[in-house]
Amino acid sequence: MQTYRVGGAVRDALLGREVHDHDWVVVGATPEQMTEAGFLPIGKDFPVFLHPETREEYALARTERKTARGYHGFAFKAAPDVTLEQDLARRDLTINAMAQDADGHIIDPFHGQADLQARVLRHVTVAFREDPVRILRVARFAARFADFSLAAETLELMRGMVADGEVDALVPERVWQELARGLMEARPSRMFELLRECGALARILPEVDRLWGVPQRADYHPEVDTGVHLMMVLDMSARLAAPLAVRFACLTHDLGKGTTPADVLPKHIGHEQRSAQLLKDVCERLRVPTDCRELARVVAWEHGNVHRSEEFGAAALVRLLERCDAFRKPQRFDEVLLACECDARGRLGLEERPYPQRQRLLEVLNAARAVDTATIAAQAREQGLTGEQIGARIQKVRTEVVADLLRR
Repeated sequence: MQTYRVGGAVRDALLGREVHDHDWVVVGATPEQMTEAGFLPIGKDFPVFLHPETREEYALARTERKTARGYHGFAFKAAPDVTLEQDLARRDLTINAMAQDADGHIIDPFHGQADLQARVLRHVTVAFREDPVRILRVARFAARFADFSLAAETLELMRGMVADGEVDALVPERVWQELARGLMEARPSRMFELLRECGALARILPEVDRLWGVPQRADYHPEVDTGVHLMMVLDMSARLAAPLAVRFACLTHDLGKGTTPADVLPKHIGHEQRSAQLLKDVCERLRVPTDCRELARVVAWEHGNVHRSEEFGAAALVRLLERCDAFRKPQRFDEVLLACECDARGRLGLEERPYPQRQRLLEVLNAARAVDTATIAAQAREQGLTGEQIGARIQKVRTEVVADLLRR
């Protein structure tokens, strides 16, 4: 029985990056031997175990055979006679198909080290085409390793997979998982650009894919093209270290511009409502988590109003806060404002432009939240007011407080 460190841990160590997780492959062992050694079995589809002390994952060396379309369409063989090279051959990219033995020696049958040095993402074997998730993974690695290029033959293989309909067999949960991880990489735009280049974006997120080639008003958007703008917004979200929900809101804030009638371009009147409807469809299709979909909905509806909020008077500002549910969810409102800042600064030549709307609206919110709503409500009830009347009284006082703030 021999144990090897494999995959991302080996790759990142060779790149000089910090290694967070270690994965291990065990060659020459049976599940019974692993259990007898104290390992805890956790694998459902194939034998994977947790180390009794480190809790790191140890998988038996295995091969796989395609049996049906999609992510789950595989039959696995894990047996003592499966070699390390056979196990590495089933991996996606050469830079992920290296192993390291107990003495620190690198086992590299597919020349992953050479591709690391050349900064190339390249598939290991043509078996790559059997798993459509690999298209998403390669795109995600492109977002992580921004200075790596994609091998031409790998791009052609991915295009063939899309043409053969493999992408259509992806399950929603796995699509969301990979998209979410890609959004959190250093250059999320590269993930979507690569998916678009191979044709997968049109199948996975047609609402995003159709944004390229759609013009916008040059006085607001010097980059003009809506798809280009979207990529700049995503990269700005990474630059500002935004959380996942904010990055997803950035991805979906302008979906409605892809359905603007041609005869009114480059204006996009009413795109907010169309964006919100398309967003709903995307979230249902990909089963997007609630926190992400709710933040994205507010941003889709209100980002234009947030941008214009410096022109608003006190009453309009309070109504904006109410629509954003900012009084109940102030932290989420701050994330709404961060997404809007990414949108405003994700424009050609405007990347360093200040976004005073964010600080101003936070100050307005803090002033309005300082209003003692419980006392106001109690006094209103004593006067015989109920329901909406009490709400109107609270809104009136908040508006007066905000008006006083604006006069300072």
